[in-house]
Parts: sequence; C-alpha cells; structure tokens
Amino acid sequence: DWSDGRKLRSVEFLEEIRKNYPVALHGVSLNLGSTDPLDRQHLRKVKDLLQRVDAAWFSDHLCWTGVDNQNLHDLFPLPYTEEAIQVVSDNISRTQDFLGRRILIENVSSYITFASSTMPEWEFLAQVLQRADCGILLDINNIYVSSRNHGFNPHDFLRAIPRERIGQIHLAGHSDHGDYIVDTHNAAVCDAVWDLYRWATDELGSFTTMIEWDDKIPTWEVLEKEVLKARTIGEETPNHDDTARNPARL
Repeated sequence: DWSDGRKLRSVEFLEEIRKNYPVALHGVSLNLGSTDPLDRQHLRKVKDLLQRVDAAWFSDHLCWTGVDNQNLHDLFPLPYTEEAIQVVSDNISRTQDFLGRRILIENVSSYITFASSTMPEWEFLAQVLQRADCGILLDINNIYVSSRNHGFNPHDFLRAIPRERIGQIHLAGHSDHGDYIVDTHNAAVCDAVWDLYRWATDELGSFTTMIEWDDKIPTWEVLEKEVLKARTIGEETPNHDDTARNPARL
C-alpha cells in the first residue's frame, strides 16, 4: 500500500537510483530472534519493495526487536542456546520462503550477556547460518565493539565464519567510554577496526563493503576517503576477487 505520498516518493527515488546503480536493502524490523509470530504484513511490504527496486539482496539483524507485538526500537542480543538457534533458524527459513530469496543476517553489537548462554556468539552464528541456509552481513565494527565489551578475541569470531556465507561487510565508527564502547555510527572507522578489517580480508577474501555513518555526518570528502581506504585494503588482499558476488545465490 503506497497511499502515503511521502513513502511513495521515497520509493520513486529508489527506483530512479536503481536505473543507474544496484540497490541493496537493509532492515531493522524482522524481529527474527523473537518468539512472536513473523509479521506477515511487514513481510508483504518488504517483498513488494524488493521487487519494485529489483534489490540485489536484503539483510536484517540477528536479534530481537520486540515481544507481544510491541516494537521496542532497538537491536537486542540473544542468549546463545540451542533453543534460540532453533527459533531464529525457523524464523529465517520462513522469511526466506515467504520472500522467495535468501537473506543476509547481521551480527549485532552487544552490551550484556546472558547467564543461560551455552556457547560463544560465533558458534551460535555459524550454526544459524548452516541450519537456515542464509548468508551473513558481517559487521566488523560490531565484532570489535562486542569483543571490547565482553573480553573475547575478535579473531576467534572471524575464524568461525564460513567464508562462502559472507555477502557483505559493514564498517563504522563507535564511541569509546573507557570501560565500554557503543556502536554509534557517528565517527570515522578507528585504527583497530581497520586492522581487524585488513586481517579479515587477508583470511576470508574481499567482499562488498559499506561504511555506516548516520549521525554527525561529515562532508563528502571525508566519507569518500573512508570508502577509498576500504577499497584499497580489499584490493590488496591476496584473496581479492573482482567477480561480483550475489549473496542471494549462495
């Protein structure tokens, strides 16, 4: 339903952009980690938009965003348990069946852990990818943020990710508060995240990479410099491949 003029105009902008560039869509409301039933009305809108702009791929987050039909407007982490793996995998599979395509799931940054967890995040994620037969949008900054907050080795996380499941990489800036850091997308990518990105591309290969910067947005020149740095690192990797990957066709 595109009866809302503002929404319709936004879609028209996307359709104009699509005439010259590929478009990938990224969501925050699938609520894949919740025990609530999937929101079919939302999924119908997503499917319609994907078709209208001929989206290259669609991604959302490995988290829950609400319960009892209440959207809490945040990306909440999951307990890393067998039960949660089953819930998330089933929801992803149903979503993919409804949309008629594979999706990418993004690892989120986290600030708490659950006493009920029985495995590390990367093992949980790897099992979800396998059971749901989906791809991953690998957020390097989120790995770094969580590693600092929870005291794990980010390289252990990256080693557990199946290379063939990676469809896209995200990089971003964060806010460092000393004892903890927060994924805020309001600053340049820090040196430690660039180092982790370089390590990841050396080990896993180069992939489509996006800089997330959606607060305190800088001039184009500053943002372009970040993008070009990511491109240079990707091209320097020994596993660099110029062939375009489509994560919807894993």
